[in-house]
Amino acid sequence: MVIIYSTPTCVYCHSLMEYLKSKNIEYKDIDVSKDEKELEKMVAISGQMGVPVIDIDGNVVIGFDKKRVDELLNLK
Repeated sequence: MVIIYSTPTCVYCHSLMEYLKSKNIEYKDIDVSKDEKELEKMVAISGQMGVPVIDIDGNVVIGFDKKRVDELLNLK
């Protein structure tokens, strides 16, 4: 399961979502600007206030780190 913690104004978040769509990877997008509990959860798992934060099966990736995302999703 891929979870993306994002905000509507985050350019990197949108790039990440477009990238995952292009690879036919399903994900759940959580807008932390509208949900304080999810924002607190994101900070707890990442130690970060910035987005995107990506949770791939329990592995946390900070920012759109394409190489790390590809590794975790076994993409080439």
